[in-house]
Amino acid sequence: MRRHRRFATLVLCTAPILVPLAASGDKTEDFPKPTATTADEPRAKTPSLPAAARFLDAAAVNWTRDRKCVTCHTNVPYLFARSAIKDAPKEGPALVRRFFEGRVAHWDDEDKAAKPRWDAEVVVTAAALAFDDAQTTGKLHPLTRKALDRMWTLQRADGSWSWLKCGWPPFEHDDSYGALLAALAVATAPQAYARTEKASAGIAKLKGYLAKNPPPALHHKTWLLWGATKLSGLMSNEQKLQTVKELLALQRDDGGWSLPSLGDWKGHDGRENDKNAPSDGYATGLVVYVLRQAGTPAKDEAIRRGVDWLRTNQRASGRWFTRSLNSNGAHFITNAGTAFAVMALTACAEK
Repeated sequence: MRRHRRFATLVLCTAPILVPLAASGDKTEDFPKPTATTADEPRAKTPSLPAAARFLDAAAVNWTRDRKCVTCHTNVPYLFARSAIKDAPKEGPALVRRFFEGRVAHWDDEDKAAKPRWDAEVVVTAAALAFDDAQTTGKLHPLTRKALDRMWTLQRADGSWSWLKCGWPPFEHDDSYGALLAALAVATAPQAYARTEKASAGIAKLKGYLAKNPPPALHHKTWLLWGATKLSGLMSNEQKLQTVKELLALQRDDGGWSLPSLGDWKGHDGRENDKNAPSDGYATGLVVYVLRQAGTPAKDEAIRRGVDWLRTNQRASGRWFTRSLNSNGAHFITNAGTAFAVMALTACAEK
């Protein structure tokens, strides 16, 4: 079964796609592949958002070009974060955005290869495009609306979506994460999309699912808190305060947070979850960013210590290392970790 699930994940990322990544004149070869992600990469001498942009561009453009899929650990958080780096070239974000839009534009083509291969693809695509719209133009792009509208047609009776459960925590792991990402998508979409007729019934069902199925891990509860800062009715004030309290209790002595501490995980390599693992870029970036969205001031001591950790733990390549929960190989979650580190630093007015 484990082999079968791994194969299913690979099929998601390698099925033939008719949508080109680049338009005429684009040069994807201008984005050299990033070096291998390792825990022993030296720290950067000084923190640099332009260096982070170069790494994110390399990781996202090459992933999108070579794998031709949308993924929770690389090009989705890339579209969440990349627009926050203002003084950096725009070619990378434009290329990746074009691929996402192209997928949506061709979902209804007769060619089977163009159709969404999983319900999860629709949800993550809608979330990435909605967040990018909110952070760039402030207007809902017609293809973003199309992806969001399609998302509701795939919603199950209980309010959730059929998610990829490949045993790859924290993303391709359970239905709860899919519902949380859908909530964030509709909560983030600009121009009051959440109040449209197509969205209202689905949101009601989604809220019902989340109320009956509490997040199974603090990691997921953190994402729920994020959505609740934008969409009412996802959490009570008491639940929000309790989540903030739980997150602050897990801040490590060095000011960071660690992903293993945010859940009870079991990866493909059978590694036991080490809740005392070192601080990492993904957990620190996610927690600092969500705490800021929840109203914690940038001058708060916990936020300041988290920012200090991020400023002193960027690597020479521009990335922030995060060890995979699943294997000791590529550590793809480092890509997401770098995106959330950027989001956290910019949310705290770091330049």
